[in-house]
Amino acid sequence: MLVDSHCHIEMDDFDADRPEMLKRAESAGVVRILCIGTGDWRTQSMHRAGNLAGLFDFIDTSVGIHPHDAALYDPAVEREILKFAGGGKVVGWGEIGLDYHYNDADRETQLRVFRRQMDLAREFELPVIVHSRDAEEDTIRVLREANRRPLAGVMHCYGGSRETARRCIELGFFISFAGNVTFKKATDLQEVARDIPLDWLLIETDAPYLSPVPLRGKRNEPAHVKHTAQFLAELRSEPRELIEEATARNYFRLFHE
Repeated sequence: MLVDSHCHIEMDDFDADRPEMLKRAESAGVVRILCIGTGDWRTQSMHRAGNLAGLFDFIDTSVGIHPHDAALYDPAVEREILKFAGGGKVVGWGEIGLDYHYNDADRETQLRVFRRQMDLAREFELPVIVHSRDAEEDTIRVLREANRRPLAGVMHCYGGSRETARRCIELGFFISFAGNVTFKKATDLQEVARDIPLDWLLIETDAPYLSPVPLRGKRNEPAHVKHTAQFLAELRSEPRELIEEATARNYFRLFHE
């Protein structure tokens, strides 16, 4: 019973074999996929993700603007997002957040757009899916501001410190690990993953990116979430079935309760 809590299977990377890819996911035991409806606004990602969710019962979707595209956020873009936000298969708002590694948008713009989308997520009573890279302190600051009125969410593709993870959990945010936790040199991240309480753990692929060992370097896809589950089970000295059941339960607790 696996859940891929974050992927981008609406992207062009899957156009050649999307039906076969979804069959492989089902064969691997994946019972739910969250296709993130965000990315470069010009790719119409939200439209494509929403269409997929409409076609397949086991696919959920989200809405939002990625921090890379924060400079594109304007009233017209917001109106377009709001058209999707009330849809039945939309279960989250994201991915949103801060990325100070690439700085595709300036930091003040990223912060403004992040805060605005947090406000909208609360209005629609949707949990938030947070992207944070090289921006831990500002991310925590925004989450704390927002949580003056509690708001649930997940730290997607977690890559931060143990202390930041602890602070996120205190704010009611789940911690999600992708295939990069399996990389040989990711020892610090593995220490964090070992310590996360089971009730706050999620797993994802972030497909088509970050294929886990033993598939590193290949295109990622939802079926590969099983390798991350297996790795975490061995890392934490817990049965794989326990990891699968807990992360699936946590997903439905966050996005469907």
